Amino acid sequence: MGKAWTFGENMNTDEIIPGRYNITIDPLELARNVFCEVKPEYAPNVKPGDVIVGGQNFGCGSSREHAPIAIKGSQAKCIIAPSYARIFFRNAINIGLPIMECPDAAADITEGDEIDVDLATGQIRNLTNGHSYQANPLPTFVIKIAEAGGIVNFLKNHDIQELMK
Repeated sequence: MGKAWTFGENMNTDEIIPGRYNITIDPLELARNVFCEVKPEYAPNVKPGDVIVGGQNFGCGSSREHAPIAIKGSQAKCIIAPSYARIFFRNAINIGLPIMECPDAAADITEGDEIDVDLATGQIRNLTNGHSYQANPLPTFVIKIAEAGGIVNFLKNHDIQELMK
């Protein structure tokens, strides 16, 4: 359970983490400046388990992995949005940042609402207004990638030949 932080449509990767901070890939370092130009209060106030709620085409822009790494470093539990830019979607999965597509939740959740998310079932509950939403649950292998801390860590601990069967 965590607080909702809301963002508008077409949130691009340079708004998530401006290019001038992309001199590192350290998640905690990037998290210090995540959303610094569009929501400067986010980085100093986000708490582990908080949820980012975005608009259509979240993560558009460059293909750099810095944007999802910065969000993951901020310890947000997940991102909920109606849709994602394709490369951001893939990068988020690769680095182990859970993302959920749920237009109804994204349209109804407001800044500061208390949100409970079950990644395995796709159930999203807004504890502030009492509404529930159903996203497509994350596939088991995506949850395992997130739990491992990303695709590289996941593959270090799994036999690739077994996964291909």
